[in-house]
Amino acid sequence: MAATLGLRGKSVATMLLACLLALIPALLIGWKAVDEVRRHFATAYAEQYTLLQMQRITAPVSRELALSRRFANSVVTREWLRQPEDPERRERFIAEAEGFRQQFGSNAYFIIDHTTQDYYFADQRSEALSPRYRLFADEPQDAWYFTAMASTSTYNIDVSHDRELDRTKLWVNVKVRDNGELLGLAGGALDLEDFLAHVIRTEAPGLTSMIVDPRGILQAHPDQSRLALGSASHPLDADSQQRIQSSLADAQQREALRQAMQAVIRRPGDIRGMEVEIDGEPRLLTVGYIPELQWLLITTLDMQAAPLLEGRWFWPLLGALLMTLAILTGAFAYATHRLILSPLKRLTLSAQAITHGDYSLPLPAEREDEIGELSQAFSHMARQVEHHTRNLESQVRERTHELETAHSAMAIAHKQLGDSIQYASIIQRAILPDAQLRGHLGACHGVLWKPRDTVGGDFYVFRATPNGYLIGVVDCAGHGVPGAMMTMLARAIIDNAIAHEGADDPAAILNEIDHQSRQLLPAEQLPSSIATNMDIGLAWVEPDEGCLTYAGAKLDLYASDGHHLECFKGSKRALGHRRPTRYSNQRVPFNAGWSYYLCSDGFLDQAGGEHGFGFGNRRFESLLRHLATTPLDEQVSAFEAALDDYRGAHAQRDDITVLIFGMVPSEDGPTPPFHPSET
Repeated sequence: MAATLGLRGKSVATMLLACLLALIPALLIGWKAVDEVRRHFATAYAEQYTLLQMQRITAPVSRELALSRRFANSVVTREWLRQPEDPERRERFIAEAEGFRQQFGSNAYFIIDHTTQDYYFADQRSEALSPRYRLFADEPQDAWYFTAMASTSTYNIDVSHDRELDRTKLWVNVKVRDNGELLGLAGGALDLEDFLAHVIRTEAPGLTSMIVDPRGILQAHPDQSRLALGSASHPLDADSQQRIQSSLADAQQREALRQAMQAVIRRPGDIRGMEVEIDGEPRLLTVGYIPELQWLLITTLDMQAAPLLEGRWFWPLLGALLMTLAILTGAFAYATHRLILSPLKRLTLSAQAITHGDYSLPLPAEREDEIGELSQAFSHMARQVEHHTRNLESQVRERTHELETAHSAMAIAHKQLGDSIQYASIIQRAILPDAQLRGHLGACHGVLWKPRDTVGGDFYVFRATPNGYLIGVVDCAGHGVPGAMMTMLARAIIDNAIAHEGADDPAAILNEIDHQSRQLLPAEQLPSSIATNMDIGLAWVEPDEGCLTYAGAKLDLYASDGHHLECFKGSKRALGHRRPTRYSNQRVPFNAGWSYYLCSDGFLDQAGGEHGFGFGNRRFESLLRHLATTPLDEQVSAFEAALDDYRGAHAQRDDITVLIFGMVPSEDGPTPPFHPSET
């Protein structure tokens, strides 16, 4: 059997056996890698879903809370509660309350007179404002009211069932005060069934969402039987089914959940994940905190039910694996033919030719094997005749081999360098807040971001809050890979400064960034040839107030409506300058119909034109006036076209960033302008 296989057959069989032996650990490693990837995607999927659900919860409840606060703080409400029997005040209250009722989520409101403790409730079926019932301190079902009035909080949100009204709702209770005196409690409500259907019940397979308070008491759950109705005034046992802790398998998991809840409460916006067992089934649990509502959103993911990785990829992968094995087998058979069988055949022909005095047929190169030994025996007979030719061919082969080896090493190094820079570009783009800008500003922003190389030293920042948003441009010293590394450090410093100083004080943020960068990169410990300074422009925008606050370090803020152009100068010193300075804010009007611009110096310094001069401020300002009234996305294209047209054949000198933002005019007209002031 061994003799019939021949050298080619035995070589292929050996290669197949080696592949099969190597395939076993490869499959084990691959399965482990797929499982880790699956867990990674599951964690990211659960965290993103939790963040999305937090936004869906915050929107309706925050709106209801804001309306309830306005209703409770209304002058008409307070005047009526002081004299509820006054007909004139009563009529004014009824008229105003009707307007609030139409805005509340369930088209209903309630108000309680603290003096008489009468409970008023009105919905679209109510015909007259009259007390529905009276609250008593010794009645257990009324304890929620007296507990709320005795607390130090100005409001609370409670899910409870009103027996007198026979309604189960999410109630927003806001205290009514006048000069520090408690007059009563007022607010609106959301229908519990609609709220659960909107934010809790989901068709996403494998996902279950629930809302708990900081004690772990369930406020919203797909199973309404587990809701702790009226939990604000009725304490629950530690093992009650109305607590999320009762679903966990053991005390260790409960403690881990408690620590995760405390962690997200301390750092709103963070999402914590952990693997637990709920009702005996493994689940991935994520928790996030909603500070506006003082609630926590908990999401559990069944990784077996969730479509994280689909099975249809398996058979194509198996087919690709078999095809690869077949290609390897064919390549090995071909290599065996070329490296072994073909030299043997040539050696046989050469031996036959030499016996007839023909030395033109080449012999195989010397090798440290049986073929080499045979070749040496034949080569000895013809060495004297073909000595010079053999030496020359040997040298050519050696030099060719060296060149090919060097070229291969250079190609590998070049590919590794290119891959590394491309990966760095992906990482750098990941820190750009494009998704946040689209989500909050939509068509009211535009960005031209053109690094000189694949990566660069420019980036932009955006941070939205309920009161406004922070937007800005950062130009780090350098470009290419060094500049990109500086952007990573700068982004971390900026995030830390915003967390430390808040988003609404650009000057304080700049001062904090300058302080932190000097501590991280002390000038006395760095070579004089290394620059670590940064040019930054930050604007805190309050659209509802019609103004913005600007502070800049060597970057200016431009504003134009097509007719007028305003330039709000930043400080003349960059962050990290050898002579420190204190940065200050400027109050700037934020008017509808105006466009606002932040631009790094790469745009203004770009060489071009007939003489190779920079683009310059004058040409840039003329372009702003011309483009200010066009849509922002068209402005970005126009900026890029103007720069390319001016640049011509000149290479890009520096990283370029232009950030444009504005405000859509409201139906009431543009915001009245005011004079900027420095703070």
